[in-house]
Amino acid sequence: MGGIEVSRSVARTCRTEVIVDASVEAVWRVVEDVTRTSEWSHECHRVVWLRGATAAAPGVRFRGYNRAGRLRWSRSCEIIALEAPHLITWRTVPTPLFPDSTDWTIALEPVGTGTRVVQTYRMRSTPRWFRWVVGRLVSTHVDRSGALTEDLRRLGAIAARDPQGAVTRH
Repeated sequence: MGGIEVSRSVARTCRTEVIVDASVEAVWRVVEDVTRTSEWSHECHRVVWLRGATAAAPGVRFRGYNRAGRLRWSRSCEIIALEAPHLITWRTVPTPLFPDSTDWTIALEPVGTGTRVVQTYRMRSTPRWFRWVVGRLVSTHVDRSGALTEDLRRLGAIAARDPQGAVTRH
């Protein structure tokens, strides 16, 4: 018997983790160049530096261009923490159209000859109505853990194939 789903809202936090067969340094070379995100992300298809930036550093901004199904959008982001080669955190910058702000972190830790890659996000200021709307427009955002885990596996595979950090676009 069908019912009305009332809790279809975007999760405020998420944590995914994988162990990949690549060194911390190799994974870091892919992660710290945010313009390479399109190589491993299921949703982000392009990233550009803003305001003349060419490398990650606290305060530096970039714009990510995303897609989910037929929907397309872009977000400005600001790097808020960088501890090479182990951690990068950025936040989405709120705008009138996108009033939310979310912190995204990728942390790297050596495990044997590989790397534990942990990705987390935490919504820091997101109106409840906005999470509800996004949950209906972008159903893949209700539970992102599976897709984000696959992203990290792709990230690890790229780093393992290219341990010296050469840029390869798909």
